[in-house]
Amino acid sequence: MTVNSVISELPVIRPDWPAPVSVHAFTTTRGGGVSDAPWDTMNLGDHVEDSVEAVAINRRRLAEFSGLPADRFGWLNQVHGTDVVSLPLPHGRSEPPIADAVFTSVPQQVCTILTADCLPVLFCDQDGTRVAAAHAGWRGLSGSVLERTVRTLGHPETLMAWLGPAIGPQAFEVGPEVRDAFLAAVSEAEAAFTPEGARPGHFMADIYRLARQRLARAGVTRVYGGGFCTMADKDRFFSFRRDGRTGRMASLIWLD
Repeated sequence: MTVNSVISELPVIRPDWPAPVSVHAFTTTRGGGVSDAPWDTMNLGDHVEDSVEAVAINRRRLAEFSGLPADRFGWLNQVHGTDVVSLPLPHGRSEPPIADAVFTSVPQQVCTILTADCLPVLFCDQDGTRVAAAHAGWRGLSGSVLERTVRTLGHPETLMAWLGPAIGPQAFEVGPEVRDAFLAAVSEAEAAFTPEGARPGHFMADIYRLARQRLARAGVTRVYGGGFCTMADKDRFFSFRRDGRTGRMASLIWLD
């Protein structure tokens, strides 16, 4: 393992959206870090059996690249739920809060989500005064984590959202219980599932389409991004479904 502590550049993906200049956001890729296989190289997850030292170095690199102190990052203990927390966290808190979405209106507080197939969704308002990040796997998405994030931010007509790298519709095979969970809440979700290309009794699911449907119902009509596939693009992305034992990318957003 290389032990250089920091670097000034990382290969990241920046949202293609008309956010105000006060909003900063990007998603990391798997490049630019120090972790060994199978977490190679920019693993930012501290719960995937990677070296503690490697993760610490990678997170320091992320902080340096962002130009912000490491203690400004709002890491979460993600559980595929729908809870939303705010930044800054209470002073003196030592453990990440259990939540799957985070928001702030305080400058230089970094809303941070980890993924490796699940959908990261970044939010900002048109005035550049509120930002949020949500972790939307199928459980959280069907359970309304995006709607809860929108309600927390308020004024959905002023919001825009960016859909970061997630598993694509040609790779996301699910069982009937997943389809049923979405159809129980949103009838138009049926259009996001097809049996074509799936095993008998299963469906291929379009998580990007499902997210757009849920955001539209929440009043957010300006939605950007999508079109990635973490499972298909092994050079850039970690994928839990593809590799099992693997790292995590981070999607971040903050205010100047």
